[in-house]
Amino acid sequence: MSHFFRPADILLPRRDFERFAVVACDQFTSDRGYWERVRDIVGDVPSALNLVLPEVYLSDGDTDARLSQIHEKSREYLQSDVFDVARDAFVLTRRTFGSGIARLGLVGVIDLEAYDYTRRDATIAASEQTVTERLPARIAVRRAQNIETSHVIALIDDAERGIIEPLTALQLPKLYDFTLMEGGGRVEGWRVDGELAESVADRVVALRGETKIVVGDGNHSLAAAKVAWEECKTTLTDDEKRAHPRRFALVELQNVYDGGIAFEPIHRAVFGADFARLSSELRGALAGDGAYEITVAAGEDECRFNVRDITVGEIIETAQRIIDEMGLPVDYIHGDDEARELAKRGAVSVLLPTMDKRDLFATVRTVGVFPRKSFSIGSAREKRYYLECKELDH
Repeated sequence: MSHFFRPADILLPRRDFERFAVVACDQFTSDRGYWERVRDIVGDVPSALNLVLPEVYLSDGDTDARLSQIHEKSREYLQSDVFDVARDAFVLTRRTFGSGIARLGLVGVIDLEAYDYTRRDATIAASEQTVTERLPARIAVRRAQNIETSHVIALIDDAERGIIEPLTALQLPKLYDFTLMEGGGRVEGWRVDGELAESVADRVVALRGETKIVVGDGNHSLAAAKVAWEECKTTLTDDEKRAHPRRFALVELQNVYDGGIAFEPIHRAVFGADFARLSSELRGALAGDGAYEITVAAGEDECRFNVRDITVGEIIETAQRIIDEMGLPVDYIHGDDEARELAKRGAVSVLLPTMDKRDLFATVRTVGVFPRKSFSIGSAREKRYYLECKELDH
């Protein structure tokens, strides 16, 4: 059976897990203080911080120097005793947040030949539009790395909870258990290998529908890995292509129905818009008797209406088109309170609905990728931390 999600030789730090693991590079992009604190915590010990390029630094003009350092550290870590290896294995993870809510995942690799961020019928598909302008820096990082570490979260549509969840009832070898820095909560990991890993990979293949996996977080990082692989494979023989490490990308697989996964809407705050006009155009294009609801707010004024029975992706696409046609400045806002506060201060805020989990795969399979800034999975501190690694070169 052809496995597009499979176990791998996974590298884990031998010591200092707390200082090795750092949050995704695309978080806190306007908060240098966060990343400066992380640097102070890490100090001189081996850390994933030295293998990635936090996007807060992209405008500093020293990207080439940072990429050179990433390459140097990758080589140094592989040549020293930084890592232990879990061979031909998955890692079952449980992330427990400060609220007490926990989220399960399974770290393995996907076959980039099965992934396509431009097609909705791909075996592994993107969930949001890829902004090509965001790819060059990530592709450059991918080229510079000899070690991959990942913040990509890939989702499966497993309403029966028959793939990841049953693993928690087994006595598996524990690999780590520690507290993540900067309020990231607690994370635990167990090794899954042998026939058990093979059966898990089989069950992923057997999932319903053409699209088996949808990328939830890290869409642009995975797209960069795909582009880098397409470049790499032009230099390889057919035999080399089949097993080359750069063909396979690390991800954490999660069940979209996991109770620890919360989809949060990303609202729009439009500056300089006319409240009556915008609310009228949105109502005219979207109003109906479906379950989803939109609120348009400005000052003390508020327009609330139900939307016709379409997917949340179609709702966001229509709303975004109407807003874009106005040609006005737009900010993308997390949180109802924040959006309403901007409405009090002069913006016209469009509060979009929270997506039903069943709508994620339905939208990707029938409509395609979601528009940009459609939804978020959790807050910044709940994003994946870099921890598991794998080699990218033989």
